[in-house]
Amino acid sequence: MNVRDLPLLNASLNGISALLIMIGVVFIKTDRKKAHIITMSTALLTSTLFLTSYVAYHWLSKGIVTKFTHPGWPKSIYYFILATHIPLAALTVPLVLMTVIPALRARYDRHRRIAKWTVPIWLYVSVTGVLVYLMLYVWYPPVK
Repeated sequence: MNVRDLPLLNASLNGISALLIMIGVVFIKTDRKKAHIITMSTALLTSTLFLTSYVAYHWLSKGIVTKFTHPGWPKSIYYFILATHIPLAALTVPLVLMTVIPALRARYDRHRRIAKWTVPIWLYVSVTGVLVYLMLYVWYPPVK
């Protein structure tokens, strides 16, 4: 594995996180608390691995810049997704911490209250992370 393989790894970790978040929500809505805890803990782990890999990629890839070069409506959609993804991604880390810490302290009222905001934002960031990868590397790769 080299630095050029990390975007695929990052997208994969984001996709896994998105699936785990959705499954975790189903588990809590069906009162399967232990399964919810395991699934959401795993989502937190895969998101943490993603963030580590993402930072490593940008640290190690000095000089490697992948620009979205496809013209027209795909470019507009790409930049719209990116413009919403980036600030929400920055917001996700503190939101997740503000959700997890009350759960660890058995303050489930606070956990539920903040999770109503955290889950859709975390899910959106995970899904749009995969979309950014697909648009940038698969559907509209740069011409070399």
